Amino acid sequence: MKIHTFFLTLFLAVTLSGCATVTKDIKVEAETRPGVNLADYKSYAWLGSAEIVNDSQGNWEPPGFDADAELRLLINQELRGKGMREVSTKPGLFVAFAAGINMDVLEIVEDPETKLYNFKDAPKGALVVVLIHPATRQAVWVGSATGDVKSGRSSDEMARRLAYAVKTMFSK
Repeated sequence: MKIHTFFLTLFLAVTLSGCATVTKDIKVEAETRPGVNLADYKSYAWLGSAEIVNDSQGNWEPPGFDADAELRLLINQELRGKGMREVSTKPGLFVAFAAGINMDVLEIVEDPETKLYNFKDAPKGALVVVLIHPATRQAVWVGSATGDVKSGRSSDEMARRLAYAVKTMFSK
């Protein structure tokens, strides 16, 4: 029995550390409007059709991976987990998201051999999710995530990064 527990613990540690490595650069924030209790809202509807920046050359979105659909699925799961349901009329909240990439970000890095500072390309991506009160048209909750953009990520890695960002956002 003890050996079984040891291997289960080892497996979980390796699995979780792999996830942490994939998401260590992602910074997540969320804020609720003062005086608002999100538990009071029971329904939502999508506001318009959000879309991520088109990446026709596959620089940051793996071929065949639909980040828009993945984000809708993840946000739906989080909202449903909070007791909300999607409706087509008279929603308690509107949901919108936007994502973008800035490929021109530079980062200052120190060369370990020469101890001189240089610039390095460090493209960044951002995701913003907003919950909006339909009557006032004001945001009642905003979540954001930023992270490094790297070409060549697998679809599985992208899905794990998005899941981490959305889950962490809604847990705040």
